[in-house]
Amino acid sequence: MIEERPRPPDPAEAGSTADFVRSLARLKQWAGEPSLSKLRSLGGQTTATDGATVDALPKSTVSHVLRQEDRLPRWDFVRAFVTACFHYCDYPAELIPGELERWRAARTALAKPSAPVPEPPATPAVSTPDPAVELLTRRVVREEDRARKGLLGGYNLAALSFSLYGDTGETECDLHTIGRFFGDLGLRRLLVVGESGAGKTVLAIELVLQLLEPVLAAGGRLDQGQLVPVRLSAARWTLGRPFEAWLAEQLAQDFGLAARDAQRLVRDRRVLPVVDGLDELDPEPAWGPPRRAIGLLAELNRYSDLSGRRPGAVVVTCRADRHAELREAGAGLDNAARIHLHNLTGQQIGAYLRTRWPDGHPYGAHREAIHGALSGPAGKAVHAALATPWRLVLTVTAVESGADPAGLLRVDPGLDTGEGVARIVRRLLEAYVPAATVLTPRTAYGAPYQAEQVRSWLVHLAAHLRWQAARGAEVDRPPPGLTAIDIVPHLLWPIGGRRRVWALHCLVCALFAVVAMLAYWTGSAADDAGAGPERLLTLTLMAGWVAIATGLSLSPWPAAAGGRSEVPRRRRVIGGLLGALAGTPVGVLGGLAGLVLTGGKVFGPVFAVAAGGTGGLVLGAVIGLTAAGQRGAERMTVPEVLHAEPITLLGFGLCGAIIGLVPLRLAHAGPLPLAVGLAGTFALAFTLGVVFKIATGGWSRDAELAHPREALHRNPTIGLAFGLTGGVGAFLVFVMNTGVVESLVCALVGGVTFGLSFGAIAWARTMIGLVVAAMRGLLPLRLWAFLDWACEARLLRVSGATYQFRHRELQDFLTPSDGDR
Repeated sequence: MIEERPRPPDPAEAGSTADFVRSLARLKQWAGEPSLSKLRSLGGQTTATDGATVDALPKSTVSHVLRQEDRLPRWDFVRAFVTACFHYCDYPAELIPGELERWRAARTALAKPSAPVPEPPATPAVSTPDPAVELLTRRVVREEDRARKGLLGGYNLAALSFSLYGDTGETECDLHTIGRFFGDLGLRRLLVVGESGAGKTVLAIELVLQLLEPVLAAGGRLDQGQLVPVRLSAARWTLGRPFEAWLAEQLAQDFGLAARDAQRLVRDRRVLPVVDGLDELDPEPAWGPPRRAIGLLAELNRYSDLSGRRPGAVVVTCRADRHAELREAGAGLDNAARIHLHNLTGQQIGAYLRTRWPDGHPYGAHREAIHGALSGPAGKAVHAALATPWRLVLTVTAVESGADPAGLLRVDPGLDTGEGVARIVRRLLEAYVPAATVLTPRTAYGAPYQAEQVRSWLVHLAAHLRWQAARGAEVDRPPPGLTAIDIVPHLLWPIGGRRRVWALHCLVCALFAVVAMLAYWTGSAADDAGAGPERLLTLTLMAGWVAIATGLSLSPWPAAAGGRSEVPRRRRVIGGLLGALAGTPVGVLGGLAGLVLTGGKVFGPVFAVAAGGTGGLVLGAVIGLTAAGQRGAERMTVPEVLHAEPITLLGFGLCGAIIGLVPLRLAHAGPLPLAVGLAGTFALAFTLGVVFKIATGGWSRDAELAHPREALHRNPTIGLAFGLTGGVGAFLVFVMNTGVVESLVCALVGGVTFGLSFGAIAWARTMIGLVVAAMRGLLPLRLWAFLDWACEARLLRVSGATYQFRHRELQDFLTPSDGDR
């Protein structure tokens, strides 16, 4: 009888959060210790942030909440938990609402002290939105949504489940509750372990999106203390690199944050790093302890929260076998909850197939054939082969391309299970590229891709990634993207043959540089200078510039600089107009200075003003168009440019001196005016080089995530902008003693060859490497179209500013055993 039962625990007696949590535990004991499974069934279901229907009381959530006495549970949890306990002990239904009100009032009383004080002047910074945080949030959501669709090929997702390692209770959860599960962790440190293809990356993506979905619903603003989850590829970390510096660098490179903003967000702990693929840091097979993974774990263990007294929030994913190696080496993620992804059950496989091929679907019969293989004599091996989402995708892709599931999953019942699994998996991987090629016909102009072609090209890309991994391990600071998994367009040139492409690039740049100087020689009528010291000086400056241009082509890894921006046209126009307004008077002053230095012997005041003003207008307009962006956009500083590009800036200065020498030579200027004129034009061109680098090297705050090729596409545009801007100055000098048409042709030829040899080094190297690789049959000539098609066919995927193979298992399968160069 109810009258004989002791009164339930009174939550009003709880004087602290710990007391309140203990009251919940006492309520569970008072109700008769219902099991976690029973509480889950009595708690009913609720709607998650992604619209999916999930349990209101998942087993892991109950277990965690009742053990974490330093955190006040959410009201929706308390309501479901209290209701389930009272229902379990058959408490009168009409009395339950009153009991719920008691629990609500007690929780509200405890929550009040931590609520924000309603006095705006006290904490104005809390309510002020942080533009960098909002920008990062928007870009992370866009990137993760793109990555999710690239991995799944749609919206169908296998029902992944996981459990907390070391928990004595029933703590099995599924993918839809990962955000809630993580929110219930005290230290917000999580290690995700699973077999290859178990769905670790999918889980990481879902965690990021679930954590950010409430933020987007609130207009993109985060509450105080809320972190922006950012998924990062562990393979991009280099041994010995401090984690915080690397994290800020990744925010700037992958998400376009200003360097200062990225460093500030990391310093203030506004970012939740989700480090994906700890197992991809070290090569396979391992020849000893995984040194790089151990090094990264050591950095993560030093990573603290804002107070410096507790471990910092972080999520790490790792393959199960690599995690076992790390444990043997005594390495691990300290103070972290560890969850293990489970293999798919036969029921989950069937549920996925029914969702993919519902009743009446043309492949419904094939669904039954797969069920038959799962329940047949070799069902154990078949189930083990299909027990991960990745393998399931391989199977349905092959079947939808016309493959017979019975043939794909055929295995001798007497065969060892491990050997049977290996044969099925190899069969599925062999069928995947032809199946994807058949299912995704080429829609652009040109003949359809053949499966043999596609496989060959992918094999060469996979071999190059292995070469990249070896090269990246040899240097302390490899260029961004030189990893075992990232396909970066401007780093693909070694596929054509590293020394061969390097030599051809040097030869082509030297040829372009010589053509540029010949155009200058012709346009400036240098032959008329005779054999005196002026001619010798001209030849010396020209030879010096050719040497610099050729030397720049020998750079081991030319960077595709220029940033990624999508500045509105109106802002571009305004930037160009402002640049023209600023450049015109500067150009006029330069023209008048030339008039003084030449003593008026070559041109008069009208030409000085007109030519100088025209040159300044063009230079200012080009710089303004290139530099246009939002206020506060990150720019390189002058010291940074001087440190990063000294040889390039010297080349700019020499080019200016060469052009400035023409009027001085025509005026037969004395030693002092000649020295002053050359020094002035050198300094002016050097300064313009600094301005160009600053203008083209930064980000715009309103830029969105870029395509992997965008920086490379901008590289020749910027190079030609360099060259043609200088060509305008050269034309204004050439017309002093050469015809207009001849001057125009020489300036145009010289400007284009100057830009290609001096300002588009990364693009030229990449194009030469691509042509050589295509001639050798290693890659298609239209490589960019192929990479985009491969993403559409789910063979590759876009990850930030790089391409990657759809799955590491596919990449390893396609990597040739004799692929070393």
